[in-house]
Amino acid sequence: MAIEFQGVTKQYPDGTVAVDNLNLTVEDGTITVFVGPSGCGKTTSLRMINRMIEPTGGTVLLDGKDVRDSDPALLRRGIGYVIQHAGLFPHRTVLDNVATVPLLTGWDKSKARKRAAELLETVGLPAELGKRYPAQLSGGQQQRVGVARALAADSPVLLMDEPFSAVDPIVREELQDELLRLQTQLGKTIVFVTHDIDEAVRLGDKVAVMRVGGKLAQYGTPSDVLRHPVDDFVASFVGKDRGYRGLSFLSADDVEVKDAPKVEVGSTLSGPNSEWLIAVNDAGQPRGWLPPNSTVDGPISEASLVAGGSLYEQGTPIRGALDAALSSPASLGVVVDADHKVLGVVTARQVLDVIEGHPQAVNE
Repeated sequence: MAIEFQGVTKQYPDGTVAVDNLNLTVEDGTITVFVGPSGCGKTTSLRMINRMIEPTGGTVLLDGKDVRDSDPALLRRGIGYVIQHAGLFPHRTVLDNVATVPLLTGWDKSKARKRAAELLETVGLPAELGKRYPAQLSGGQQQRVGVARALAADSPVLLMDEPFSAVDPIVREELQDELLRLQTQLGKTIVFVTHDIDEAVRLGDKVAVMRVGGKLAQYGTPSDVLRHPVDDFVASFVGKDRGYRGLSFLSADDVEVKDAPKVEVGSTLSGPNSEWLIAVNDAGQPRGWLPPNSTVDGPISEASLVAGGSLYEQGTPIRGALDAALSSPASLGVVVDADHKVLGVVTARQVLDVIEGHPQAVNE
């Protein structure tokens, strides 16, 4: 279901213009990210889609129909909406929070709760959490519940207003991964608001960069915005390190994965090791590094290991391979498969050689 902004403006009674003549189309089944500094009108633009804010000029079309022709309450029930702090009802269980919209649309309680339980599984939460209250969940779990509740509307449209900005960076990356996984399954039309350009280029099929005063500065694919900023404002906003961000769009297929020097947790050393060793569990998944010349009395435990930096999942963009190599205490990036089983290692030099020879690398 496409969303179209036709000359949309929002001006408040004091004369403040929050959005100024916005024209763009959010294509069906894609993620479009509104990004920009505070006061650029990105959240206002989002909220005009579900009529939480009414425009003072122009038209917002949803599937070709003017949203002003719909009753606001009915319109909102049919559009998923996720906000920064999840916005869960504190006095309702997780299951009843997710079941809110189905109940409002006339479903009986049993059917609504069954659907809610299915959605908790969809967003990666165990069924037993359904009996808890929001205060008993972590911030990341609450945000997953918020996404599940938004999906309960079973609408082709999902609006997300800085949904992951209140959680720590590790949880934020997990939630971003979860959203991308869900999108491959569900194919929603998603409008996502963030102030973080890294999040924008990671999630968006299209990125709308907005400037203070509510004007659209540039609208295009993340790769286009990074490689070809239209003016100094966009170039400054996406950052002088946009070349590094551009690695998110380059393949690492040409990077040779070399054999990994491994040792199993629970095994014993026959003598001091001469090199860094990746310690793996029974499933072959990395648990950390054993430094050179380690002397371990008895079986190797995780307590004797050095944290290993980030992991690079084979088949994902080359930026992850470089991150893994640079963050590793051994200067060896650990390459894993989709099940996090160790496949081998890469060095930063290997990755940089491939980047330097790539015709699509972003140059400053």
